[in-house]
Amino acid sequence: MKLENIGFYTLNDNRCKRASEDSQLMRCELILTDACNFKCPYCKGLRDDLKGTMSLEKAKYIVDLWAKENLKNIRLSGGEPTVYKDIVELVQYIKNKNVERIAMSTNGSAKLSLYKELIEVGVNDFSISLDACCSSFGDMMAGGITGIWEKVISNIKELSKLTYVTVGVVVTEDTVSDLKSTVEFAASLGVSDIRIISSAQYNQLLEVAKTVSAEVYDKYPILKYRIENLNNHRNVRGLELADSHKCGLVLDDMAIAGDCHFPCIIYMREGGNPIGKVGENMRQERLNWMQNHDTHCDPICKKNCLDVCIDYNNKYRDFRG
Repeated sequence: MKLENIGFYTLNDNRCKRASEDSQLMRCELILTDACNFKCPYCKGLRDDLKGTMSLEKAKYIVDLWAKENLKNIRLSGGEPTVYKDIVELVQYIKNKNVERIAMSTNGSAKLSLYKELIEVGVNDFSISLDACCSSFGDMMAGGITGIWEKVISNIKELSKLTYVTVGVVVTEDTVSDLKSTVEFAASLGVSDIRIISSAQYNQLLEVAKTVSAEVYDKYPILKYRIENLNNHRNVRGLELADSHKCGLVLDDMAIAGDCHFPCIIYMREGGNPIGKVGENMRQERLNWMQNHDTHCDPICKKNCLDVCIDYNNKYRDFRG
């Protein structure tokens, strides 16, 4: 299986072959704020020392550090990045650094006019949460905000006409029985792909996903990849015995929150310790971390590493003999 066939555009075999501490920086994610207008039941938020809103000056400084490494793809997230007051100016700044893909993880509740403005200044990828297939349950999953689900659905439909949009379906014990309906509803909205993932708290095989229609299954590469894994009794999260003990992804991938850089965004969200502080030496620090870190001995990696990251790291290991 070639990594480029999975559907995640930041991952491919050539990246895997050439990854090093001084290769092109391929993907970075920046947490702009912990503020959010939703209260999703599965969201753990940020740990106390990472909470707050990053200044525009600091965000630009981090982008400058990444741009020196020829950054190809960036993701802006939070919290909810659309509540970040300088979001448009920051996207413009990133675009001027010749970053190829500017992605944003959002709950989809902002004004459509803001999303359109963000597209105009450079955003070309929205990942929007869609955790339910009906308005009453959707409002509940957002924290009880009446009418918000209808607004999110409307935004997904409109944005899907304009740029690359994926929906992320986070599955909990309360929503797993509706997963098939949610996935097939998402397919009716015109999105580019559908990502299903069990919440860290639930973390079970999503067997019901295998019952989606063949038409939907064949249309979306990421969804198809996940369902094929389920057919092989493989969960979305978690290392198996034969998987690599090293994380090659940290070499040219990065997640920053507050003053710290982390192995990945999941590691940060699950309360893991950072690799180090933001600065000029981050790439070397990440190489040292990879060389000295056994993912199978780390409970966060062992339980939460995603299937696609595992496949990448296994290929990274195999390419190097």
